[in-house]
Amino acid sequence: MGGSLRTTGQLICMALLAAVTCGACTPQAPGTAARNQERGVTSAPAPPAEAGPALPTQAEPERATVEATPLPVWMPSVPELTPEMVDKARRQADAALAQGHLYDSAEAAVPLYLAVLAVKPRDARARRGLDKARQLLRSQAMELMARPDDQRQALAEAAERVSVAIALAPEGKAEQALQAQIQQARRVLALNRAGEAALRRDQLGEAGGGALGSFRAALALAPEDSRALQGIAAVQSGLIRRAELAATRADFDAAAAWLDKAGKVRGGPTLVDAQARIEAMRAAQLAALRDGGLRDLSSPQGLKAAREKLEQALRIAPPGDPTVAILRQRIDLVAHYGSFRPGQVFSDALQGGGRGPQMIVVPHGGFQMGAGDAEPGASDAERPQHYVRFDRGFALSITEVTVAEFGRFVEAAKARPRATRRGHSVVYDERSGNFVRRSGVDWRSDYNGAPAKPGNPVMHVSVRDAEAYAAWLSEQTGRYYRLPSEAEFEYALRAGTSGRYPWGNAGVPPPLSGNFTGSEDVSPSGRHWNNAFVGYGDGFWGAAPTASFQPNGWGLHDMAGNLSEWVADCWHASYRRAPADGAAWYNPGCRQRVIRGGNWANAPEQTRAAWRQSQDSDVTSARIGFRLVRGI
Repeated sequence: MGGSLRTTGQLICMALLAAVTCGACTPQAPGTAARNQERGVTSAPAPPAEAGPALPTQAEPERATVEATPLPVWMPSVPELTPEMVDKARRQADAALAQGHLYDSAEAAVPLYLAVLAVKPRDARARRGLDKARQLLRSQAMELMARPDDQRQALAEAAERVSVAIALAPEGKAEQALQAQIQQARRVLALNRAGEAALRRDQLGEAGGGALGSFRAALALAPEDSRALQGIAAVQSGLIRRAELAATRADFDAAAAWLDKAGKVRGGPTLVDAQARIEAMRAAQLAALRDGGLRDLSSPQGLKAAREKLEQALRIAPPGDPTVAILRQRIDLVAHYGSFRPGQVFSDALQGGGRGPQMIVVPHGGFQMGAGDAEPGASDAERPQHYVRFDRGFALSITEVTVAEFGRFVEAAKARPRATRRGHSVVYDERSGNFVRRSGVDWRSDYNGAPAKPGNPVMHVSVRDAEAYAAWLSEQTGRYYRLPSEAEFEYALRAGTSGRYPWGNAGVPPPLSGNFTGSEDVSPSGRHWNNAFVGYGDGFWGAAPTASFQPNGWGLHDMAGNLSEWVADCWHASYRRAPADGAAWYNPGCRQRVIRGGNWANAPEQTRAAWRQSQDSDVTSARIGFRLVRGI
């Protein structure tokens, strides 16, 4: 049109324009006023009947309301035409319509068609163009209303388009229906936003109002509104979180109350899963109290501490809980029948048949643990020497756990020990005379990777494998089995002695007292040890079958030789602040653990009674095995 068209600020009301009125109103999004003024869109106040449902607040949860936002009124900026300009304006309007340029300037399709009709009120082409524009405006509005993201802006833009369509057809039912839908959508959006704000403040509304009240009000207007449904789900999740927090504090009455409130919000699998999780938390806490009580019954803390754990368990357990019953029965048994004789040998029956390892009762008493300041070969890790006392005896495996005993656990529990999963372990290589990693070696293997005999001590096991075996044995027997503490191991190894070596201070072991590195030992290919007890030989290169040598003074075999053994303690670089009651010095999550006792390939200095070494908890080797303690 060039300079031939002039825009005016007035409505041109000839013919069709006489029907363009401003009686309909739609919400206007914040921040759009300036842009709407440019497009000819202004706001009109909403009638009182448009007021929305109650919105909860902290002060007056039942009185706050969601006000209907005023709907925009489209005020077209229509070009002023002369009859000679109509054809060109009509073509420009058609082009603008094809490009989707509908209303937002004087060069848009709708203002141009209106300008044509102002000159030629019966122009059919202009009327058809306006009809198409109305259809496009309604279609765009519906698409905007369905847009899930940035709903406030989308609804504002939809309202703007509907205001243009209503200006063209004030009595149009489709336009009026869209207008009502937008108004309701804005109410629903306001309620959802209010609910989400309440959620952020943790005002769930379980007692009325709050987030739950807002979301339910939104659903009353739009029962399928996904945002409100998600809000309801979030309220339930918030109540479930409160239940789980209560459960972590062992307040299962409060947890049940919160779950009850969550169930009143809605049912479904989320609630069922939450109930199962909280019951699992209760079961885990009860199991921990039971296991702690069982440990107490075989430790210096004794009966009093176990009874305290029973009281805690009774507070959180449902009636008739079997875990509590087990702990109560064990406390009663220990209180009345828990005495053993020092040196008593016994084994426990297994549920699956057979019996567990043979155990011997170690007497209570005390000893000086660690190395003295002047002990040759000692390290700072073995100091300071300190007194440890056991007020209660304990039962210790007479021998190291055998391949057969460990194999029964692997088969029954379907266990996959570390070396089996990893596919390798450390073995002695006869050709090089070194210890090397070899594939295909696990708990079934001997020191050189060959198949081990059933009576040999099991090796190539990690400390976690040993603990898993102890846990299985506890389940099988109903008794509490565990790795010995470092103090228990040294106490039993010394067996009442206080010398540098388990047999005393002599530099050479007594004949056939154990499987040590002797100068008389010879490997299958004729190798000898470079660092060994001179003049000693035991006839074995590698681990010997258990109980092949004389027991120590308390009836225990191979405490000082054959295999080094895992104990329960985490590694600490010295004995400063070590427990004085013989308990394991354990830090949850530690990876460096302790091995004690000499083995068939140790240097003589490593056969001393105080010798200790750090090992990663995942290590498996032909030089490390284990034995167990059982509480009495």
